[in-house]
Amino acid sequence: MESSEVESDILRRVRALLRELDGHHPSCQSDRGMLRWTLHKKIDQNPSTSCVLVRILVKELERAERGDLRHYIIPLLHTLMYTLIQAPCIPDELCARVYDFCKRLLTLPKPFCTIGLDYASRLQVERTAPGALYQRMVISEHSLPSAPFPYQEKIFIFADPELLPEAICNALVTDTEAAQVSQSPGGCMSCVVTHALQAALGDTCDIHGLRARLQALPPGDVEPWFQQVVAAVECAGSEGGSERGQRTARLERIYHGLLGSLPAGNAPQEGLQGTPLPHPNISFHLWTEDEQLWKELVLFLRPLSHSCEPDCLGQDLDAVEMQNILADCDYCEQSRFSVLSTDSGIERDLPAQDEPCAVDTERSRLHRKGGIKKKLFPLDSVALLQAGSAVPRGKLPGKPPRRSGMPPEPAAPLQRLHTARVVLLGDDRILGRLAQAFHSLRKREARRVFLTARLDLQFYHIPVVPGQPSAAADPAGPEELCEVARYLGRADPWYESNINTLCHMIPKLATMPSLPSRALVTDLFLTDVIAYYARMGTQPIGFQVHSVKVLFQDPAQDPAEDVFLTELLAQVQDSPSHRELSTTKRKSTLEGPGIDLTVTYRKVVLSDRQKELALSLRSTGLLMKAIPAEEAEGLGCLRVTITEIIRINNLAGRSFSAVANRFKTRNIKVRSPEQRPFTVRLDKDSRRTYRDVIGLEVSPCLEPSYCLQKTRTMKFSPDETEDVGLVKYLPKSLLLPINTFAGVIQ
Repeated sequence: MESSEVESDILRRVRALLRELDGHHPSCQSDRGMLRWTLHKKIDQNPSTSCVLVRILVKELERAERGDLRHYIIPLLHTLMYTLIQAPCIPDELCARVYDFCKRLLTLPKPFCTIGLDYASRLQVERTAPGALYQRMVISEHSLPSAPFPYQEKIFIFADPELLPEAICNALVTDTEAAQVSQSPGGCMSCVVTHALQAALGDTCDIHGLRARLQALPPGDVEPWFQQVVAAVECAGSEGGSERGQRTARLERIYHGLLGSLPAGNAPQEGLQGTPLPHPNISFHLWTEDEQLWKELVLFLRPLSHSCEPDCLGQDLDAVEMQNILADCDYCEQSRFSVLSTDSGIERDLPAQDEPCAVDTERSRLHRKGGIKKKLFPLDSVALLQAGSAVPRGKLPGKPPRRSGMPPEPAAPLQRLHTARVVLLGDDRILGRLAQAFHSLRKREARRVFLTARLDLQFYHIPVVPGQPSAAADPAGPEELCEVARYLGRADPWYESNINTLCHMIPKLATMPSLPSRALVTDLFLTDVIAYYARMGTQPIGFQVHSVKVLFQDPAQDPAEDVFLTELLAQVQDSPSHRELSTTKRKSTLEGPGIDLTVTYRKVVLSDRQKELALSLRSTGLLMKAIPAEEAEGLGCLRVTITEIIRINNLAGRSFSAVANRFKTRNIKVRSPEQRPFTVRLDKDSRRTYRDVIGLEVSPCLEPSYCLQKTRTMKFSPDETEDVGLVKYLPKSLLLPINTFAGVIQ
């Protein structure tokens, strides 16, 4: 194909992307959400056209800037950067134009200035050391050994097997496992070496000979060359542009060392041959346990291969891994922490003593009665952390005790070298479960910091609505079950174009017959889209988590405390006994259906002032929604709809009508003065239903670290009502961040 035809074809594909952002969807519905993917696949098949695509995207960005078409800027910029990272060689003048454009974005509001600053800093590194962005991405995504760049990333895909059909779960497990088979460490190292040398040498690099040479090497012999290339590129990135010539010469020596005496100019003239970007490290998990998310994150920080000794590999895996995953943790940074006693109280469990001191030991030993030694539960947090630290009484190993009067040595600051990208597949119900797990994790971290100081935790959401109802299915429609995804799509058009379109596509692809065409589509498309979303979706949108306190009809039953993310539904509960049923029918005939409720809430008005209101009414139920139906509304308050029953007296007799009473609030209390029970369901999940409820209290969920610090402050200043000291600088509300490509575009 001629160069003009190639350029016109790429321009046509880019314009189709922009038309889709304007709401003009392609005539073929099967192409929705695949325009970006097909464009990048077109470049992967012919890497020499990457410069053409970058040049077209730069022109379109400048045209959008002149025409004030801001909704084009972020999608075009993401597409450009994703192409530039994988491109074999981009001219410096083209990178300079992109860099200047990103600097101009700093004058715009968020998220344009945030994304512009991020990409400007990346481009500065890429211009100094071509191939550095590709190299860093592969190193971190596959945890390759690298002292200059010791970062690690991993993608965790979580799906609830009770919400998705078994066929979809099995297909996703198969696809993710198949994508990881070809991603060996040696192969990823070869990709880094090939791309770095080609980015430095350009057309003079014999890419075919280089690949053949690397494939012929034993797996252990590839790593030394990989380490040399990484050191050369990273040193150039840190030293600046003045050392670029030395870096190129150093990489050229590595190139000649690999290929032997073959001159660099003898490369076959076939144009630039790109090096495909390996799929990231992806693991698929069926979410069956409440603590499963926390366990997987801890195992990511402390893998079994590093924490288990060779002689314990034959033991029970669960017991060994949960006792060793927190080895060498530095918990002595805290001044005080609880120590769980492992002394059983039985004489035969005491450690053996030497003979000379046996008499003294016998005299000083406490006489104990027989007892049963308690077996520690593997997931007990105190025992787990104490066993993992392996440091008695909170002292650092290998350091002498500090002398009295000497100042303590400053602790080295911890670095977040690990990034966990957790992708949630499903609808609003799995996000409600994520809110529960996130709240539990934050409470655990408030008591004892471990993950927060070492791990960058990011959440992603891909909506999936199966065609067939599952065991925990909800009678609500697909749109009602994906309110969070619809809000993200309204806030970020690029999320709507690339991610929301997977809502019905994943079930169709997963249930296709096992044909070669089906394997081609699913293995490439689904894995590529998830990888693209995790790599480029860096702008979070914070959703307020709400706490609810449930009061039960039985006075002996303690109140339950829970959290929800999207909605709370309360409905009148059917009376179980015949006597209560007859009384309910008689009262319903006189006063209408439903029960009497007293509602106390703080009304939210336009001036953001809060006004205390109370009302008594008869109702059949109420619905609290935390996700706004329109983009203009904020995420901070609840939209409450109470179905009020109004009695109407007329000549024909007595009748009743239902009226929707709507208001906005942040705090609300509901009571049944007659002790008539009702049911409460959280986040549209029938598994999270409370029965025999007579009252509930809903308020924004507070950040556990804020609550802990506030409690400590109140001990010393009980009369202080305002936040003082450290409390003023802590986030007060617990927000669940879900990453998108742009965040909320102003």
